[in-house]
Amino acid sequence: MPATGFSSKPEKKGDAAAKQQQQRRDPYEVLGVARNSTDQEIKSSYRRMALKYHPDKNQNDPVAADMFKEVTYSYNILSDPDKRRQYDTSGFEAIDSENQELELDLSSLGTVNTMFAALFSKLGVPIKTSVSATVLEEALNGSVTVQSLQFGKPLCRKVEKQSAQFYSVNINEKESQLGLVCRVHSRGSSKFKLLYFEQEVNGGLSLALQEDSRKTGKMSSAGMFFLCFPVYRFDQTKSMAVVKDPDAAFFRKLDGFQPCEINELKAGRHIFAVYGDNFFKSATYTIEVLCGEAFSTEKEKLRDVEAKILAKRLELSKFESEYREVLAQFTDMTKRYAHEAEEIDGLLKKRNTVHASYSTNPPLSWSSSSSKVRSSFKGSMAEENPAKEKKSRDRPRKKKWFKLHLKVDKQKPC
Repeated sequence: MPATGFSSKPEKKGDAAAKQQQQRRDPYEVLGVARNSTDQEIKSSYRRMALKYHPDKNQNDPVAADMFKEVTYSYNILSDPDKRRQYDTSGFEAIDSENQELELDLSSLGTVNTMFAALFSKLGVPIKTSVSATVLEEALNGSVTVQSLQFGKPLCRKVEKQSAQFYSVNINEKESQLGLVCRVHSRGSSKFKLLYFEQEVNGGLSLALQEDSRKTGKMSSAGMFFLCFPVYRFDQTKSMAVVKDPDAAFFRKLDGFQPCEINELKAGRHIFAVYGDNFFKSATYTIEVLCGEAFSTEKEKLRDVEAKILAKRLELSKFESEYREVLAQFTDMTKRYAHEAEEIDGLLKKRNTVHASYSTNPPLSWSSSSSKVRSSFKGSMAEENPAKEKKSRDRPRKKKWFKLHLKVDKQKPC
């Protein structure tokens, strides 16, 4: 995307925004896809172009860097169903560019930027990372080592940061119909991605699916479910987006619940991989592949609970409008309550002031009144007992024992 030029005159905010919109290209044109393209076609085109213009392969090339940003920005619009519908309806005006999520490739970051990214991740700010271009290119060229993985036999391995370990699984026709589940879990704070690759005609591998690990307690896990019926995935980066309004965060909680692009696998050889997504250290994990035959009850439970989640998401969208309306009424009533309470207190204060004005004596201060009370009290006591006061005056005072004058003869020894 060409850089914006500088002008000697300051541009108005609206003019700058209009100029920026004019410079943006159509996302469909950027990715080279038709407007009726499927999600998979858009994703495949994006990965191909992102790999072509990736900073790792085009160092010190500003044109490639701009193209990479433009391709990523376009994909962020077309990969989201809501944003794609908004763009198709109203163009860029309906897209809030400040809230666009960008996938961060850790391998293209310097040490300082990686430390900042790790800090934000530690503070709970969701950072969506992407697989290293080096790993994707090696897979596309077919130059990766693939290890065989059997049903029901988990393997424990260790993967370095921004590296991947590949596994192959062979399934027959029956196993394809029963379904397949691939799960990876890790103890501690290990962060990783579970990847699924499709085999190309030339023997290379292209990334088709990826699942980020989720931390639950002391365990991190990720899974892919190919059960021959629509299965949904939960994107935390969309559901955990930083929102200042806590109510908006609640109503957006299920926005990351989206259907998986692939629901079943055909008989044959399939490739999975575990990618080390930690910022600084390796990840120790356990991977296993399970056949759906032994989990028929779990399949029905999964289908049932996901149907309830979909219904709840639809219910939330309806409930939000009702909640906002009632909340606005409640806010108005609260303001009126405070206003009425203030007016009532003011009227009562005025009433008390009017009541206090019905008097001929001016109000006395506390200090003057108390001194006058004390003096009048002493005077009355003197009038009542004059003889007693005179007697007390005439009585000689006794000398205290410690003030007696003792005569001592200094000539006589003691």
